[in-house]
Amino acid sequence: MDDASSAGASGTSTTTSASTRAGASGAQTSNSGPTAGATKPPSAGNAAPSAGKSASPAVGGSPTAGTSAGTAGSAGRPASDSAGQGGSAGSDSAGASAAGSASAGSSAGTGGAAGSTNPPSKKFVGNITTSGQVRDDFVEYWDQITPENEGKWGSVEGARNQMNWSGLDRAYAYAKMHGIPFKQHTFVWGSQQPNWLGGLSQADQKTEVEEWIRLYCERYPDTALIDVVNEPPPHTTPVYLEAMGGAGASGYDWIVQAFKWTKQYCPNAILMMNDYNNIEYGGDNERFLQIVERIRSAGAPIDALGAQAHDAHKLSASVVQGFIDKLSATGLPVYITEYDIDVADDAQQRKIMEEQFTLFWNDEHIAGITLWGYVVGATWRPNTGLMTADGMERPALTWLREQLQR
Repeated sequence: MDDASSAGASGTSTTTSASTRAGASGAQTSNSGPTAGATKPPSAGNAAPSAGKSASPAVGGSPTAGTSAGTAGSAGRPASDSAGQGGSAGSDSAGASAAGSASAGSSAGTGGAAGSTNPPSKKFVGNITTSGQVRDDFVEYWDQITPENEGKWGSVEGARNQMNWSGLDRAYAYAKMHGIPFKQHTFVWGSQQPNWLGGLSQADQKTEVEEWIRLYCERYPDTALIDVVNEPPPHTTPVYLEAMGGAGASGYDWIVQAFKWTKQYCPNAILMMNDYNNIEYGGDNERFLQIVERIRSAGAPIDALGAQAHDAHKLSASVVQGFIDKLSATGLPVYITEYDIDVADDAQQRKIMEEQFTLFWNDEHIAGITLWGYVVGATWRPNTGLMTADGMERPALTWLREQLQR
């Protein structure tokens, strides 16, 4: 890989790649914008907000038990948080043009001593970029940002050593400008990874994965939170799993390695494993907790647990609360990372928002909530939008905004 701003080289050009999002409503393609060129990221100044959690006002009353119908039985994949499962890895990225050398460049950030993790100073309610851009109204509603597709390896390095940081640069700069936490989504995943990885030797795959993590951390040192591993097996399986240590003694040594590299290069970020269905269905919850137990025993520096919560709206608040309690019993904070309510009826969507958001907000073990899109017609699932492109709010958003006094 080659990166001018983090490696200290000059004249490296980057290219624009397209992120394709295959969801329930069909493929949605977002252009990650103009090339990043030699633009350097904002300087490392404003670190993630200091540790400590300010008391947040309670929202609503205690959540009622019933929302929409659903059972706690096994469920299939809710399509994906971004790309249809089973698609070729990295298929979202178009080819790149000019490339620099593959030299590692600067050693800045390499092997640095692990510092203390600085969690956001208060419980946040965030959202994602919209079709690769940050809307002007974003900070009026949300106080944390996650790039929807721009931070996935397949979007950044669609062609080997040709880095497109432009989408990440925009979202990260916006977070810095407005003083809100920035979350990276994601480092290691079994989908939307570069196609070219499959043709490499295991030794080269290992080098590339570590380099991807290192270059990201050098460029965006003030990242507050990171999905280190997204949707571990059996949900998705990276092509480079064996190169990172395979199962090993823990059964998940490759996950342990991913966390160790991320802690080495991004020592101050909150590191989490993110998954779907882990607060909705019993089998997924148990399997997720088993992985967490094994990697912690093997020394993985995991700081938090991520629950996408895409299917939570199908279940009662009491069922969801029970699975959240099992996650929080690990002693790790829980983040709701990709919440949405795929309901076309305005009144029903608002009812679910009132019940489930109140649950999330008032649970002291949930450290932050990120919704997965808010603009009608630009969200992954068809009925999850909360306002039209010209600013007309659906009742669920109006209720949420009023509760948060925004």
